[in-house]
Amino acid sequence: QVQLVESGGGLVQAGDSLRLACAASGRTFSNYAMGWFRQAPGKEREFVARIYRGSSSTYYTDSVKGRFTISRDDAKNTVYLQMDSLKPEDTAVYYCAADINPYGAPMDRYGYEYWGQGTQVTVSS
Repeated sequence: QVQLVESGGGLVQAGDSLRLACAASGRTFSNYAMGWFRQAPGKEREFVARIYRGSSSTYYTDSVKGRFTISRDDAKNTVYLQMDSLKPEDTAVYYCAADINPYGAPMDRYGYEYWGQGTQVTVSS
């Protein structure tokens, strides 16, 4: 089992920045690829970013490229999502997720075994 707890959400204005954190406990964090997803009201949960084991590579959905940065600190069992130049359309509940499969499709939410409870991000215009 892996337990994931997100933090860092809040209410900000367009153009501001936020950094989300996801703290993991349980099994060896470094063995997992980690992803961030988000879900806006009335919409499907969508992929945001993924970081592979050992920070070997990262992958982003097109709408956040150049604005969001995913990173991990295996010594702290934590994955981060730095969000800059936030837009109202970034408003959503943000979830982190863990995938034991190093070759898993980054955007496939069903491939992630463990999920956090989510943290709300609201961007006002």
